Amino acid sequence: MDNEFSNYVKVKDDVAMINAANMHYRNLNSIIKTHCNPVKEIHVRKVSGQRYIGTGLKGKVELHIYGTPGNDLAAFMDGPTVYVHGNAQDGVGNTMNSGKVVVYGHSGDIPGYSMRGGKILIQDDVGYRAGIHMKEYEDVKPIMVIGGSARDFLGEYMAGGIILVLGLNSQDRQYYVPKFVGTGMHGGIIYTCSEITHLGKEVEVTSIDEGDMHVIEGLVKEFCSHFSCDVDRIMRKKFVKIVPLSYRPYGRLYAH
Repeated sequence: MDNEFSNYVKVKDDVAMINAANMHYRNLNSIIKTHCNPVKEIHVRKVSGQRYIGTGLKGKVELHIYGTPGNDLAAFMDGPTVYVHGNAQDGVGNTMNSGKVVVYGHSGDIPGYSMRGGKILIQDDVGYRAGIHMKEYEDVKPIMVIGGSARDFLGEYMAGGIILVLGLNSQDRQYYVPKFVGTGMHGGIIYTCSEITHLGKEVEVTSIDEGDMHVIEGLVKEFCSHFSCDVDRIMRKKFVKIVPLSYRPYGRLYAH
């Protein structure tokens, strides 16, 4: 590492501590990648909007972020676990391949954009177009669990994976009921226990079966293990399932 940044990093017992105060995002990401392989944990403090943190990281390293990371956190990530001890901005898990992102707060727009695998767990609310273009291949399914509410266009053009919206802030005056849910959706499943009043024309609401409840319970237990919620209280909620009407909703526009 350049001597210019040596004062920002301390390494002890397989743990790297990075002070990101006033650091340019390119320098911060270069330092993170430099210390990714030889250590088991990386703790980055005083983060303030730096972009692309964790982009392209591979392996089993744990990355703890204290502050508010900027756009495209964990983009193209393949394996690591990222803990955000605060809120996150837009594009969390953009085209993420595997691993996990846990956000102890809110997330901005398009979390899970084109996500291909792994998990994103968000304690509170998310912005617009959560899960847009999520996709799956064979038995690899991306998963996103949202503890609060989502804004409009949830699951837009979704092609695979699972989104679970728990609506834990349903008693809050700021609780938001999303519109245009599943617009263009042609794969995957959305589970929600929040009120849905405006669906995209490509999806329908169906009832939950025993298999669905098994999936939901497993995800709720994992969510609660991170955020100290009451599993039984959440599982008493009434869930519904949103699925696409067709796997080729626009096929007739292009076929002769």
